[in-house]
Amino acid sequence: MLSGLLAGCASAPPPPTAPAVIEPEPVAQPPEPPPPTAEELARQRRAQLACNRLTVAAVGDLMLGTDFPQNRLPPDDGRAQLADAAPYLRRADIVFGNVEGVLMDGGEPVKECKDPSACYLFRSPARFARTFADAGFTVMSLANNHARDFGEEGRDASMAALAAAGIRHSGREGDVASWSVGDVRIALIAFAPFKESWPMLDEVIPAAVVTDLAANHDIVIVSFHGGAEGAGAERIPFTTETYYGENRGNVVQFARTLVDAGADLVIGHGPHVPRAMELYGERLVAYSLGNFATWWGINIRGEKGYAPLLSVRLDGNGRLVSGEVVSFRQGRPEGPRLDREQRASRMIRELTAADFPNTPLRFEDAQRFAPSQVTDTDCTGIDAS
Repeated sequence: MLSGLLAGCASAPPPPTAPAVIEPEPVAQPPEPPPPTAEELARQRRAQLACNRLTVAAVGDLMLGTDFPQNRLPPDDGRAQLADAAPYLRRADIVFGNVEGVLMDGGEPVKECKDPSACYLFRSPARFARTFADAGFTVMSLANNHARDFGEEGRDASMAALAAAGIRHSGREGDVASWSVGDVRIALIAFAPFKESWPMLDEVIPAAVVTDLAANHDIVIVSFHGGAEGAGAERIPFTTETYYGENRGNVVQFARTLVDAGADLVIGHGPHVPRAMELYGERLVAYSLGNFATWWGINIRGEKGYAPLLSVRLDGNGRLVSGEVVSFRQGRPEGPRLDREQRASRMIRELTAADFPNTPLRFEDAQRFAPSQVTDTDCTGIDAS
């Protein structure tokens, strides 16, 4: 009885206690990585561009015919003169040449010829710019001793004619060609030791402007019209050159200074004969590509008729990958024709060995060349289109 009462008076068991909820410790989140610096972005871009390949074709002086002081124009606007070369030119991404004269309809000359035997004035019709475009030219120099035969009005006309044909240009101080080939940003600037052109002889401007261009472009191409002319001008003297009393510059000092400033390819013309090449700082310098297609008024006898067509492959940073010199030889009236004897390329190879015996440039045969040491680049996973 007592036990029953005690049982009846016992309290109910307490409800089960819910397990304590343990809040997880917060997991520390890794800090957001800082945005890449300008230097890191530039490094990444250089790595990608090192896997790109760009082809540049270049020739020297071009003057397809003049109608001043008398009509000495070819019957087909000069198309036949470039017919053999056009297939080689059109396959390049960038095609360069030097317009020796003006592209202009009418106008009066400004340049005075004190000695007609050593002085010529060249004026081709503006429509000849279309001949250059049809042959494949994409950018041209208007910095030379004939660009102002008809004053700055003549150079204005040349610039307008080229632009209308879709060809970029450089020559007058302040005029720079700037464009892109795919993702690669290109600039070309043309210098000469002549009035109103980008000043080749200035001690400050050339390097300063090339440095500025290199800061905003992946490849900077420099053209110059300098050095002595004609027979005997094949070898480079490594000093200041003069011609008819004019200072034509120290071409080696000029080229190397601009490579140091950021130039990636230097193309020379003006001596009317081919000259040596060198590889300087992994960049190619061609000191003269001579004449290429000069219809009348420019001597093409002997080596002055050798017409090299330079074709080089660069990576997207401007380093030389490989190249070749395709040899043409001028004749009249037919113009430059492919030279099976390869005289222009053999001459350039021999001059290179003589003038720059230690340059790290290797000729594989009379025509093809490449750096002696190739920089290996890991392009795994990089889109090099």
